[in-house]
Amino acid sequence: MKHPLPAQPRHIAVLRLSALGDVCNLVPTIRALQRQWPSVRITWIIGKAEHSLLAGLSGVEFVVYDKASGLAGMRRLWRELGDTRFDVLLHMQQALRASVLSLGLRAKVRVGYDKARAKDAQHWFTHRQLAPHPRAHVLESFLDFARLLGVEDTSLAWDMPVPATAFEEATALTGEAAYLLMSPCANPRLRNFRNWSAEGYAAVIEHAWAQYGLKTVLTGGGSTQEREMGERIAALSRPEAVIDAIGATSLKGLLALIAGARAVIAPDSGPVHMANAMGTPVVGLFATTNPDRAAPYLWRDYVVNRYPDAVRAYMHREPDDITWGQRVRHPDAMTLIRVDDVVERLDALLVRPNDRKEEERPDEA
Repeated sequence: MKHPLPAQPRHIAVLRLSALGDVCNLVPTIRALQRQWPSVRITWIIGKAEHSLLAGLSGVEFVVYDKASGLAGMRRLWRELGDTRFDVLLHMQQALRASVLSLGLRAKVRVGYDKARAKDAQHWFTHRQLAPHPRAHVLESFLDFARLLGVEDTSLAWDMPVPATAFEEATALTGEAAYLLMSPCANPRLRNFRNWSAEGYAAVIEHAWAQYGLKTVLTGGGSTQEREMGERIAALSRPEAVIDAIGATSLKGLLALIAGARAVIAPDSGPVHMANAMGTPVVGLFATTNPDRAAPYLWRDYVVNRYPDAVRAYMHREPDDITWGQRVRHPDAMTLIRVDDVVERLDALLVRPNDRKEEERPDEA
């Protein structure tokens, strides 16, 4: 017998710890739940960095779990929520660690992915599963949780909180200059292979400066890989065309920089989804990841998509013959992206009427 879903939930738990881009894609589901039940209480169990990005999100109580704290951190979180009983737990993280964490949460019904989408045997930890949704975008997969609960209005809205101090942080870096934002590196994880070349980025920077008078702000974390990439790009570019802010911003400051940019250019990484959430035009660079599943949702038409070519060249298969969302794990895959590909997409964004960005801001959808 199926566990019944609440017709009018009073307290919903959302379990999604990471990553930065994914939590941005989840916010429209939060907004849809709030529209359906304006008085609902939502507790979001989230990762440490992800919380620093979303802190202040209206109508949401955050409980932070630092993954570095391991089982001891889980026990602390269980004690913190020991007296709380949720009407429904939306288990949105397909990872064994998150499933173990979910065991200490008290919920009348636990909802997870359908078996086809579940990873790490997540369906063993839930009472109810989503309806199948083959070949779904990540954002649509999150909205499937709201649909299962009976939410009718799944229009997209974000309303991301950015404090005044973050805009001050951004202005201190850019002054009054018009600029692009370029985040050249994805998360430096093992066999991630999502980064394009310094030479390619530098050629796009030159085009933006020569054709539009736009500076380019380089952003990213403080890892050695990211700093070295920024230094190589800057060395290949005109000094007056580049502002190197790699490792120099908070996540809220990065949101503010993205909000003020004419456009964002980045590989499959958090900043493309942050730009999507802020309504800022974005050129996503995709070859190792399938953009049909993971592209910045509102700007999919402007993605540079070399994923099918990479599948054929490095996996020797057709895209329709591999698992949905399967990555191309080859260090040369991103070399399939050409400078002309990126310039063409950037030009298409920059020649749009100036007021289009304001009209298309997702928080006004």
